[in-house]
Amino acid sequence: MPSDLFSPAPAQGPASRIRTGIGGWNFAPWRNNFYPAGLVQRRELEFASRHLRAIEINGTYYGAQKPATYAKWASETPDGFIFSLKAPRYVTEGKRLADAGRGIDGFVYGGLAEFGDRLGPVLWQFTPSRAFDAGDLAAFLDLLPRELNGQPMRHVLEVRHRSFLDERYVELARSYRIPTVFTDSPQYPSLADLTGDFAYARLMRSESHLESGYATADLDAWSTRAHAWANGQDLPELPHSATPREPQASRDVFIYFISSAKERNPAAAMALQQRVDTAG
Repeated sequence: MPSDLFSPAPAQGPASRIRTGIGGWNFAPWRNNFYPAGLVQRRELEFASRHLRAIEINGTYYGAQKPATYAKWASETPDGFIFSLKAPRYVTEGKRLADAGRGIDGFVYGGLAEFGDRLGPVLWQFTPSRAFDAGDLAAFLDLLPRELNGQPMRHVLEVRHRSFLDERYVELARSYRIPTVFTDSPQYPSLADLTGDFAYARLMRSESHLESGYATADLDAWSTRAHAWANGQDLPELPHSATPREPQASRDVFIYFISSAKERNPAAAMALQQRVDTAG
């Protein structure tokens, strides 16, 4: 396998704050598509991490992994690469979020430190049946560790019940400085209210008949939005449940292409990253 296939492109300028990526790295239709013919499966993460700047790990949603596994994943990626992790569903599926402390600590202190500087946001995804309960949610947010081994931890919430489309939720999340996922999906409620110090989007509208997954105009629009977020701006044209914020400090931006026409998502992520970097 030619060595240049594994050489990461350097991130420079304002665009370095913007990372586009995909969910996971093991998906059979990506072979001989995103992954070149003949690439052995054990090198797929190595390859993917040199063509993308971030990957959202979905496997941890179904169960935490061993510390040695986290360390191995980190070792296969280049400097500057970031993993987001979906927190285990057993933590967020309990009857009361306020009772999740033991599960939260078990996951966070059970090996995440092995990622070192590759550790990005931890995504806490709520089920579509979990309605907004201000008191229970506040108790949950109080339980989230704000640092790990002396380094700040980043958390982000993905809410999937329409009751979260409420100014009271936005105010609560802002009081804890916890970002909310902008879920661009025809299936789940979407809110683009900025509630934390970084922006996080999960885009779920890729189409199989488009080689890049998204139409050119849509990729151009997301590049513009990514730069606006990174430059501290809000995006009032996207759905909000509260008044859009005035311009603030610059922020990191994570945009993942998830599900839908999954076979096209790596192409979409690379096409968007190229636009972002060129515009930056």
